Amino acid sequence: MLDIIIASTPLFLTGVFVFGLLIGSFLNVVILRLPARLEYQWQCQCQELLEIEKDANLVKPLSIATSRSQCPNCGHKISAIENIPVLSYLFLRGKCSSCKSRISRRYPIVELSTAILFLLVAMHFGPTVQTLAALGFTGILIALAGIDIDHQLLPDDLTFFLLWAGLFISLFGVFVDPVSSIIGALAGYLSLWSIYHAFRLLTGKEGMGYGDFKLMAAMGAWMGWEMLPLIILLASLVGAVVGLTLIAISRHKKSQPMPFGPYIAAAGWIGLLWGDQIISAYLHTSGLR
Repeated sequence: MLDIIIASTPLFLTGVFVFGLLIGSFLNVVILRLPARLEYQWQCQCQELLEIEKDANLVKPLSIATSRSQCPNCGHKISAIENIPVLSYLFLRGKCSSCKSRISRRYPIVELSTAILFLLVAMHFGPTVQTLAALGFTGILIALAGIDIDHQLLPDDLTFFLLWAGLFISLFGVFVDPVSSIIGALAGYLSLWSIYHAFRLLTGKEGMGYGDFKLMAAMGAWMGWEMLPLIILLASLVGAVVGLTLIAISRHKKSQPMPFGPYIAAAGWIGLLWGDQIISAYLHTSGLR
């Protein structure tokens, strides 16, 4: 059955799209629950380290994998029919079936965005090992971007997994060879680390977080050091355009920190799919090749 699906391009792409919808639904859970679980673990560790009595009001958050989805307003357990990606949101008209509170539009947006990005990956790489690896890469980047937007946090659980996964697949030459991957990981981390410390010395302020360094190291591990200048350039350009736009329409204060992780994630995803073509086009246009 799997061979038939892979051999048929329409069936393969349809399967990937539906799979993306399902993964997008799961990523919504990760974006919502992982920060809460990390905060709970940090609080427990602090209490244990300080040897203080555990706070009785400290409630353990829901599990990411085993706890059923529920309405954040009334606690209504969401049934399987209410948990169909995108379609359930439309059928329920964006409201909880129990308390009628508004369901965030983020849920269908993440689900549909994941499906579209998965589809683009499958169309680009076809039925190959590269597609399988790139789908995992894409899913983790979506989760990281969502969490960073909400909490200005890039969890080590995800960034380190992405880093080690990139180093691991380089052993099989999926995207780059091991030497390029290792050098890319080192160069990726040190590039933003250097910018961070130079900015702090000049201004006395912190321009970004250490999670950004780790995410850039992961990009280097997946794509090699040669792709890092393009990723940094794309992330900076997109970040500057979005930031200035938000400030112009008064949705963001100049003094308010802005997460950089989503722009690194977007630039890295573009680099994985079309980075070589972009670099070749630039070199050809500039006459360097």
